[in-house]
Amino acid sequence: MALANTGERFGYYTMLAVFALFLRANYGLSPAVAGTIYSSFLMFVYFFPLFGGMLADKFGFGKMVTTGIIIMFVGYLLLSVPLGGDTTALAVMLAALLLIGFGTGLFKGNLQVMVGDLYNDPKYAARRDSGFSIFYMAINIGALFAPTAAIKIKEWAENSLGYSSNDAYHFSFAVACASLILSIAIYYIFRSTFRHTEGGKKAAGKAAAAANEPELTKEETKQRIVALCLVFAVVIFFWMAFHQNGLSLTYFADEFTAHTSEGLEAMAFDVWNLVLIIFIVYAGFSFFQSKTSKARAISAAVIVVALGLLVWKYYSLTGEVSFTAPIFQQFNPFYVVALTPVSMAIFGSLAAKGKEPSPPRKIAYGMIVAAIAYALMMFASFGLPMPQTEPGPDGEPVAMHVADVTPNLLILTYLVLTFGELLLSPMGISFVSKVAPPKYKGMMMGGWFVATAIGNQLVVVGGLLWGAVPLWVCWSVFLVICLIAAVFMFAMMKRLEKVC
Repeated sequence: MALANTGERFGYYTMLAVFALFLRANYGLSPAVAGTIYSSFLMFVYFFPLFGGMLADKFGFGKMVTTGIIIMFVGYLLLSVPLGGDTTALAVMLAALLLIGFGTGLFKGNLQVMVGDLYNDPKYAARRDSGFSIFYMAINIGALFAPTAAIKIKEWAENSLGYSSNDAYHFSFAVACASLILSIAIYYIFRSTFRHTEGGKKAAGKAAAAANEPELTKEETKQRIVALCLVFAVVIFFWMAFHQNGLSLTYFADEFTAHTSEGLEAMAFDVWNLVLIIFIVYAGFSFFQSKTSKARAISAAVIVVALGLLVWKYYSLTGEVSFTAPIFQQFNPFYVVALTPVSMAIFGSLAAKGKEPSPPRKIAYGMIVAAIAYALMMFASFGLPMPQTEPGPDGEPVAMHVADVTPNLLILTYLVLTFGELLLSPMGISFVSKVAPPKYKGMMMGGWFVATAIGNQLVVVGGLLWGAVPLWVCWSVFLVICLIAAVFMFAMMKRLEKVC
């Protein structure tokens, strides 16, 4: 199931890597209007899982997952057709976004409920958090390659096929169609290993009985739903801040960050260098955890080869390396994949000592970490000018590049945001799958996504603030919001931990 989600997420993030810039370039939209469409799309993507969960509770999770992939495919296909920038093209684009959002609603949440149901058996229950961490890592493997794929396919369409810059964006969107074909193929190839989790209400009831899960009283059901709603209220503000990576942080990368680099810093903008680092991290863990000399020797060999390739690539660099704003979106999934084993090792060690924080407490810590990320952006933005535009070839406003801030600022910001994400997102999904009353699992997982949807709709705040206030004020808004949410979470901690 994780691999099926990897394929779907690869296509989704390939499209998302260039989407905000496409809206401004192709339709001549202002940052605020482009931000409204961008955030509304994200809202639909995460709102429709509520209905997808309700349908799955009645008709089965597997049916909804398959139907969702088909609907998403039609949406991405419409988005892949270059129709220009007139009103008709805009209407088709908006229709495509609705289809993608609804299809994702049927697919995403229900697949995660199925993952959670794999751990209903008491002998696997203790591995639930780790299972979701691995699942989350697999999602980000797809997202890691997405920005590079989006940029390369767009450049190929421009340079080799002669398409205009705006029309070339559609080739990036077409990648999502191919990835969905791969996703559904993986799902059905491995379906026999998880088919028992595909059923609807009747199958879910049998699975709960088989796991000897006690029937909840009305009061217990109410307590669990209230606790989940409190968590949902907090995560709204995390996603509001986190998903600025595709909007205001991308604007910052485009208009205020240097687009060239050299030396060691330039190595970070080649996705294959990041893959080599991931190999080193995983081989390092394997080396210290392996129980045989042969396994340790293989791990050591992988580390040596990967380090050798990195050294060779470093000395092969000549001159400056150029890159564009969307490439910065590769750092978040890279950090997720690279840091997941670190996170699992830390919490595994704490769990062995009986000191592992509860999922709600991890979520609260995640909000504090997200606040630190925006504190970095705030302090770094003091003294920077306001965003500026100039008339484009058709008279539409085009964003100007007004500063050359070191790329290391955004690289570090994404690192800190990822620490917060690892504390909040996989742990939150695990918490929902564990605490949700059995007969409301689909609906409650949908509730998690509705909270995410509301947060994504509030992403528009970044677009509204862009160019309207100094940059440091823009980032301080997200800093304060994250801190307030963390304080609220800690205030509700006893009630939340009671149902864990």
